[in-house]
Amino acid sequence: MNGKGNSLPASLGTGRLFTVGLVTAWYSSNIGVLLLNKYLLSNYGFKFPIFLTMCHMTACSLLSYVAIAWLKLVPMQTVRSRLQFLKIAALSLVFCGSVVSGNVSLRYLPVSFNQAVGATTPFFTAVFAYIITVRREAWITYITLIPVVTGVIIASGGEPSFHLFGFIMCIGATAARALKSVLQGILLSSEGEKLNSMNLLLYMAPIAVILLLPVTLFMEENVVGITVALAREDIRIIWYLLFNSSLAYFVNLTNFLVTKHTSALTLQVLGNAKGAVAVVVSILIFRNPVSVTGMLGYTLTVIGVILYSEAKKRSK
Repeated sequence: MNGKGNSLPASLGTGRLFTVGLVTAWYSSNIGVLLLNKYLLSNYGFKFPIFLTMCHMTACSLLSYVAIAWLKLVPMQTVRSRLQFLKIAALSLVFCGSVVSGNVSLRYLPVSFNQAVGATTPFFTAVFAYIITVRREAWITYITLIPVVTGVIIASGGEPSFHLFGFIMCIGATAARALKSVLQGILLSSEGEKLNSMNLLLYMAPIAVILLLPVTLFMEENVVGITVALAREDIRIIWYLLFNSSLAYFVNLTNFLVTKHTSALTLQVLGNAKGAVAVVVSILIFRNPVSVTGMLGYTLTVIGVILYSEAKKRSK
């Protein structure tokens, strides 16, 4: 009895330690890739957001295959029809638009404001869900979206480093992220077509590379030659790109594992807190000016997101 009694607290302690480790890895990879993107595109002067996104997708393609085909982290799911493949390709296109727009916005906006705009994802999700599926939420759910939008309007007015083009790109990235979420629920809803997030990334990432390659060659002229020339002057750019691209994959991997090993409520709370942590860390590192109005606006948006999540949970 004593042996069993002692082993139960030990296993619980190990389980908690594992969960804390996962959450730490999730936070570190999420915030790390965001800050490194900002550093490369804005501070370092690597002005190629499309090529950077393509590097991310290339790493996601290779590491997804290693994780699923070799390490067997999750069972491999196969694409069963041409129609399912076309649906995945459509999601990949929207996914590309979201990531590229987000990276472009980081060239012009501080991370703190980028995260404030990004917090409005629930608003766009509700809008797209209504337009595409004509699915109505309870009226209280729509009421909670008012502080979400109002907060960003206030934050925009109080942002010392506001840049219109960067703001438009950031709104576009947020809207595309919400659109992907809604489309994914519609396009891959049948039992035979459902893919877990790891397998979906395995198929989406290579399609994204194929889509981004001609775009980066056309819009970011001689990007490979410029990167090679940069590497001759400073070899660190290669290590930055490799590390940053690997981190982009680990964002997806840790997100999958945290979702698997925690409850929906825990994930919700952690997700809301993650944006706030990213804001604080970015301000400490980049020392971008912030105003009281901007921070009040961001706080109002976060409160709105929490209320929205609570309203959604109660309406189910």
